Amino acid sequence: MGGGFALRSAFDSKSGRLIMLLLLVMVASFYAGVGNSSSTNHSLFTNKVALSYRRTPTEIPDSGLDVCPLTFNEYIPCHNVTYVKQLQNLDLSRREELERHCPPLDKRLFCLVPPPEDYKIPIRWPTSRDYVWRSNVNHTHLAEVKGGQNWVHDKGEVWWFPGGGTHFKHGAPEYIQRLGDMITNETGNLQSAGVSQVLDVGCGVASFSAYLLPLDIQTMSFAPKDGHENQIQFALERGISAMISAIATKQLPYPSSSFEMVHCSRCRVDWHENDGILLKEVNRLLRTNGFFVYSAPPAYRKDKNYPAIWEKLVNITSAMCWKLIAQKVQTAIWKKVDDQSCLMRNADDNILDICDSVDDSAASWNTPLRNCVQVKGAQTHPQELPSRPERLSVYSQSLSRIGISQEQFASDTAFWQEQISKYWRLMNVNETEVRNVMDMNAFCGGFAVALTASPVWVMNIVPASMKNTLSAIYDRGLVGAFHDWCEPFSTYPRTYDMLHANHLFSHYKNRGEGCTLEDIMLEMDRIARPQGFIIIRDEEAITSRIQALAPKFLWDVESHVLENQEKKKESVLICRKKFWAIL
Repeated sequence: MGGGFALRSAFDSKSGRLIMLLLLVMVASFYAGVGNSSSTNHSLFTNKVALSYRRTPTEIPDSGLDVCPLTFNEYIPCHNVTYVKQLQNLDLSRREELERHCPPLDKRLFCLVPPPEDYKIPIRWPTSRDYVWRSNVNHTHLAEVKGGQNWVHDKGEVWWFPGGGTHFKHGAPEYIQRLGDMITNETGNLQSAGVSQVLDVGCGVASFSAYLLPLDIQTMSFAPKDGHENQIQFALERGISAMISAIATKQLPYPSSSFEMVHCSRCRVDWHENDGILLKEVNRLLRTNGFFVYSAPPAYRKDKNYPAIWEKLVNITSAMCWKLIAQKVQTAIWKKVDDQSCLMRNADDNILDICDSVDDSAASWNTPLRNCVQVKGAQTHPQELPSRPERLSVYSQSLSRIGISQEQFASDTAFWQEQISKYWRLMNVNETEVRNVMDMNAFCGGFAVALTASPVWVMNIVPASMKNTLSAIYDRGLVGAFHDWCEPFSTYPRTYDMLHANHLFSHYKNRGEGCTLEDIMLEMDRIARPQGFIIIRDEEAITSRIQALAPKFLWDVESHVLENQEKKKESVLICRKKFWAIL
């Protein structure tokens, strides 16, 4: 269209009906997942299709922000293979190339990322657990190489996820129950074993996480952008919590002592290499009495070099005083026991190193891995935590250490309970239209707790330059990550139905280039789904500026006034990303 583009509806009426019929054949009752068909609606805009890069200072044309060419529809700035290949001195033996590598500003695109051809509004949860539109993630590699393990199957207009995995091709539910049996000696399940939060390493399409939800177990799933093409994009399109990440040379962006289980099912991580430094990162992340679940050939095969790898794993875990509590079928399970005398004895025998005392309240962000083990005095979460849902109300001891009182915590929780009902009214949509939510400045997680009655999951982000409240968020049974919004987030485009930014822009307003209001708005647009909501609360000068810029980003915007926690009037923007496409 000569550089222009048009707004396009999610479906034309014919394809909408055909796809509904297809799914009705495949599942007995197909409900609340496809959406209503509608007639095509074209509206021309003045934005131009052009490959534009970030300039200093930022400039937005009067015609609106440029639109990136269609070939950039899966642009992930900090996981751009083309850019990473240009970097020198990466430690390829430790897979450093899989970690975040953000290009300098002048090499970052500064244009709106378009949807792919024939993009459709995602199928709604819970149907999306099993089916997603093929055109939204139009990659066949996983279906070709993992179809026999029931990761994903091609069903024409949709991808079907039968719930399998490399070590649970007969389905995640059977595998999850087997893990519960192994841990409890067949007397219970993972929930009764005290597991509330799981870190799934190399998660594939996140079926393990999806089938933990009936047990009210929250999972932080991650995998790198590697040869398993678009696995995290599949997971997020399904409506399952996941992000791009790799365990290689830096600490993962999660607090210490945050998970009752770390899970690796053929996760393609060489735990036995480099003196077990990656297992020491697992030790940092596990709570006391937490479990490391390892389903991989060294746990059961006696050929090739697997016995030698297994021996190394046993030596490393023994040095950290973990206890091998079960080994069955193709899985081994270790328990991180509280045995400080064992750790000190092994340190005296030079079997392992004890970490020097560090400020454990600092954010795990761009922090090199440490080839040592923390002793109990350096850990952050000694308190006993109840199971969910009681855990949602827990005031974490970590908050008192950073000056946040129990009264502030309770006030924050009550405030967001009240605000969420107002948000739903202002958005004027059914709750089923929202699944993937990100709180970009989560504080204590009150916003996420207020949403627990809705069919959503929330990625709680704590900016790395703020106090570490993420430890308290994990103590509440929620999930999230540290991040610096001067950089793009580690996710695919079009992955969140709702973004919430409470005084995020004011925190970054004096941080300089790369952290400007326009930079953060551009990243919001990249990760928001078409027709997704972007809710912004901030200072009047900031919300006024965003309201003026929103049309250039192709956002609809409404301004409202609500009371803040101090009972003062505050501007709240309810923005909605238009559904547009390059024609």
